Amino acid sequence: MSAQQNYHSLSEYPITQKWPATNPDIIQLYSYPTPNGVKISIALEELGLKYEPHLIGLSGDVRTPEFLSLNPNNKIPAIIDPNGPDGKPLALFESGAILLYLAEKTGKLLGNNAAERAAVMQWVFFQVGGLGPMTGQLGFFHAYGGKEIEDPRPRERYYNEVKRLLNVIDQQVANEQWIAGEFSIADIAIGPWLRAITHSYKAANEVEFASFKNVVAYVERFLQRPAVEKGLNIPTT
Repeated sequence: MSAQQNYHSLSEYPITQKWPATNPDIIQLYSYPTPNGVKISIALEELGLKYEPHLIGLSGDVRTPEFLSLNPNNKIPAIIDPNGPDGKPLALFESGAILLYLAEKTGKLLGNNAAERAAVMQWVFFQVGGLGPMTGQLGFFHAYGGKEIEDPRPRERYYNEVKRLLNVIDQQVANEQWIAGEFSIADIAIGPWLRAITHSYKAANEVEFASFKNVVAYVERFLQRPAVEKGLNIPTT
């Protein structure tokens, strides 16, 4: 496996040999419909950027040499933008970094000034450093392999931490329609993970989700956005 690098054209990337591009002139998205994966498809839809999705399986595909050449950390999502900075292709992984790149590329969803940008980014980091990892672990111990572990302490730890984080969000959106004022990449980062609690992990009762009234209303607003609805269903093939 070689280290990730940026080439002079899309066809030079090894991943395109396994997942060929139908339209090499638009952004190539390599993903799977997990909370982290749909962040990027939602962002691309919200930003109006043309892209081509490739479904990457989480068990085998992410460990292939072709995928590892794009993301040595063997995680989705990842992208290749054939029209990156200075007109050169850019390969990128880590959902938070991709969100920031796409927002900067278009000049959208990142606030209107330095102060607003800082507010947006603090909530993006809140998600990538806290809400995502803690909710993911709760899901593991509630619905997946961890549910067979008899020791209740791991499950209780993540249950309590997710409740704490939901309370933080509940207070933040009590008087705000969106997490940082206007709709931004912070909402795109946070929304899919809140949705996962009720739709994917089926852990609503575990974290008393319904008691966080402001969060419930926030998620409903998020899911009503047309671009969010489209992005949640990509990639599917």
